[in-house]
Amino acid sequence: MSEAVLTRQQASDAVTGHGWRFVLGALCTAVEVSSLAQAVEVASLAVAAAGPGAERRLLLDLRGDRVLLTVQVPGAMRVTGRETELAVRVSAALTAAGHRTDAAGGSPRAVQLLEIAIDALDVAAVRPFWLAVLGYAEVGDDPGAAVVDPYGQGPTVWFQQMDRPRTQRNRIHLDISVPHDEADRRVAAAVAAGGRVVYDKEAPAFRVLADPEGNEACVTTWLGRD
Repeated sequence: MSEAVLTRQQASDAVTGHGWRFVLGALCTAVEVSSLAQAVEVASLAVAAAGPGAERRLLLDLRGDRVLLTVQVPGAMRVTGRETELAVRVSAALTAAGHRTDAAGGSPRAVQLLEIAIDALDVAAVRPFWLAVLGYAEVGDDPGAAVVDPYGQGPTVWFQQMDRPRTQRNRIHLDISVPHDEADRRVAAAVAAGGRVVYDKEAPAFRVLADPEGNEACVTTWLGRD
């Protein structure tokens, strides 16, 4: 198994056709189930296929209607050949048992990962507050790094350095990371729902949208970032 970090294109290509999508440094998929008992069955199959040592690389979220699976390098937003091979093994085992990995998750939207971005003039000053109030954990020693939910339930919070005060706009926005082939549809749906595109010069890596009152959100993909 290769431990070399894959480019975003390589990671996406490695799992295309296996029911997974590469989103924000992770491989994501879902399996539709009819009960919690079946969700446990799917989880057991996935864990067995992942093999020893995969405890921190494979994340499972069990629901009564689906199992959400995420594979990534522990504590890092990147993927190596080890993770893509793990994902392919899991898909093969689930398919053999009559289940189907599906990045659309049998729902109106594809798999996605959510981040909250906070604009700050002094990141080092505001970051401890968000660590404390959210009960989050640090990743590494960088005083400007993102903070994460230690249980993996809440979105990552990261800090965007401001160069001057901006009082006439929101200073907290959402980053919605979606599969590369889902972004256009998501943006179109948001515009049809009354939003507008504020900035798209960096598309398809990210596009800034705003609601009718100017509150912003970014729809992001891995494309254009390598």
